[in-house]
Amino acid sequence: MSLDAEPPPPPSLETVSPSEYDDTEVVGDEYHREDLEEFLREGAWEEAFDRWSADADIDAEVWAIAGELGLFAGFDFFWDDFADRVGYHAPGVPEDWKQRDLHPELDSWAQVSAVNAALTEFGQVVCEVLKEEYVDWESEFEAPEDLPDF
Repeated sequence: MSLDAEPPPPPSLETVSPSEYDDTEVVGDEYHREDLEEFLREGAWEEAFDRWSADADIDAEVWAIAGELGLFAGFDFFWDDFADRVGYHAPGVPEDWKQRDLHPELDSWAQVSAVNAALTEFGQVVCEVLKEEYVDWESEFEAPEDLPDF
């Protein structure tokens, strides 16, 4: 399946420490957010969206709900120097969506799961595009010389 939709605008990246997210563990303090945000605006975001949407398993109506909820602005991307990768935090529909009556067309856990899974998958593709085609700095981490050979 593919998604026929326009890419949302790229996010402005957060200034919080990635270690404050429940789902990340980052060593270091140079996150290159300004560089990554510039790369997103220069085309990485749209390129990732095109790549991801070609095989996305979400329909346009449910994807539109994510946009109407402003979830795309909640993405955060950062450089993880220790792992030599672009890390990310994906936004999502909160667990109490029903009690909060977040959106009139959001009416099932299947939709919530589809949105959350799609945002996570999209975030991963954005990281891959950034690392493969935009990031040109070297990791500053140097492995100790006494590591065993495997």
